[in-house]
Amino acid sequence: MVYSKHCGHTGGHELMLTLSHAEARRFLITYHFTPTDVPGVFERLGTVQYDPLNPVGRNPDLVLQARVPGYQVDDWQTTAYTDRIVYDAWDKMACLVPVGDWPMRAAIRAMYRPYHDREIMETAPDAAAKILAAIDAQGPMSSLEFEDRERYGEKGSWYGQTRTKRLLRAMWVCGELVTHHRKNGRHYYDRPERVIPTQHYSIPFLEDQEAYHRWIIARRFQAVGLLRPQAEAAIWSACGDSAVRKLAIAQLVEEGTLTPVTIGERHWTYYMPTNLLPLLDAAPSGPRAIFLAPLDSFLWDRKGVQYLFNFDYTWEVYKPAAQRRWGYYVLPVLYGDRFVARLDSRLENGIWTITRWWWEPEVMPTADLLDALRGAASNFARYLRASSVRVEAGVAQEVRQAMAI
Repeated sequence: MVYSKHCGHTGGHELMLTLSHAEARRFLITYHFTPTDVPGVFERLGTVQYDPLNPVGRNPDLVLQARVPGYQVDDWQTTAYTDRIVYDAWDKMACLVPVGDWPMRAAIRAMYRPYHDREIMETAPDAAAKILAAIDAQGPMSSLEFEDRERYGEKGSWYGQTRTKRLLRAMWVCGELVTHHRKNGRHYYDRPERVIPTQHYSIPFLEDQEAYHRWIIARRFQAVGLLRPQAEAAIWSACGDSAVRKLAIAQLVEEGTLTPVTIGERHWTYYMPTNLLPLLDAAPSGPRAIFLAPLDSFLWDRKGVQYLFNFDYTWEVYKPAAQRRWGYYVLPVLYGDRFVARLDSRLENGIWTITRWWWEPEVMPTADLLDALRGAASNFARYLRASSVRVEAGVAQEVRQAMAI
């Protein structure tokens, strides 16, 4: 296949692909936002990060509404808890991943077993056994079904503050339990053999460490599409140290799974999955406005996003209000291959309220852009199942007119 981009050999058999900023942006937009269905998103990205905060849907909902026409809040739960196509697992952070990953993720579960053994077997072995016995006898249970309310651990801990919640989460992270379903975001736990479909549960675990690292690191590049090895450390959770990652990337390039890429004038090396190269020749679709999730894998590499899109984004939800530059739960607004704005909003009592709006520098709100925003607002209200939309008075007049549907 012939590309308009310049290609050159960097030594040996490694091919270095050089893209312009515009070509890289177009590729990423095509890869991430070509419409598909919910299973198609997981097949494409391999992972979707979960976060419990819910001002306008949770993070998986926001990721999916940007890619799945007609998607509405919590539609993913059918895919996870009825169809068993995906399941809750520890990946970059807490994520939803394809259920076929179960045998491949044995190394991640083993990684957390020393913590599990210390947390449970040393501090509360009898309590852990009672929890497992109750689940075995009664089926899926949440922390609410247990009477033990002893406070334990630090305030705000991800594992929870009651001993029961900590025990459940520790057993979850190392695979003793998995999420059977959720109610209002709360996990109901069960044994993995009763949740993971037999055709996946019965497959022997991937135990070769080099093979595991090649697999998990390839997944990171799949999730982003075009990623730097020097991207922020959180992206490489469960991927080994820098030496392990460097070896795995070299092996993935050698076997043809990844292709190295340079973009523009900087000498940063990116990598992209080789099977995505044909997307570089895909005809661009018409521009549309999209509201993005704060933890969308499109945004994981913040410095990379800033370099390619000239968009500096920080999620400020955990900052004290006085230290925020923008707002509590600010969503980036993408139009075509440009970030054009940011908005802060919330859903309360069925009303979607847009509290703040910031245009990016040098953005002119043209008629086409405002028409696209009108369509995006209508779709987003439908996604939220909102009965009405309210735009607060401080928002720019042209945005109020476009978004008030």
